[in-house]
Amino acid sequence: MMQSIVRGGAAGAAGTTVLNAVTYADMALRGRPASQAPAQTVDKMAHEAGHPVPGTDDTRDNRLSGLGALSGIAVGCGVGVAVSLTRSIGIRLPWWLGGAVTGALAMTVTDLPMARLGVSDPKGWSAKEWASDVVPHLMYGLTTYGVLTAADRRA
Repeated sequence: MMQSIVRGGAAGAAGTTVLNAVTYADMALRGRPASQAPAQTVDKMAHEAGHPVPGTDDTRDNRLSGLGALSGIAVGCGVGVAVSLTRSIGIRLPWWLGGAVTGALAMTVTDLPMARLGVSDPKGWSAKEWASDVVPHLMYGLTTYGVLTAADRRA
């Protein structure tokens, strides 16, 4: 089990790196700003938990930005672990389907809290906004699942 957890965390980290690279490339090509949604989600979650993020002005904003990025890394690695554990109990999909499902899972784990907290409403997103979310998550999923299947062949 520990091997599946470590393998999943590593696969999720690889997928997260690809997701970030695709996102930053999109920002560079289109000149769009970074999303504030991760920081806003962390802010609302911390507030609702009764532990608001401390600081004022730029200090607090910087903390929220860092915590938002760290939450994305945690989700990416956590989804990788979850998928690795499901594979270890025998649920194995073709690479392309497993990658799409893994990407959809990561997108759901990311977007659902944002929607529930009122940070963002996917129902109102434009096609460009959907593409900015779907494409990086799909690349995350394909990479994460691909690393897991490659690791199986070596094991």
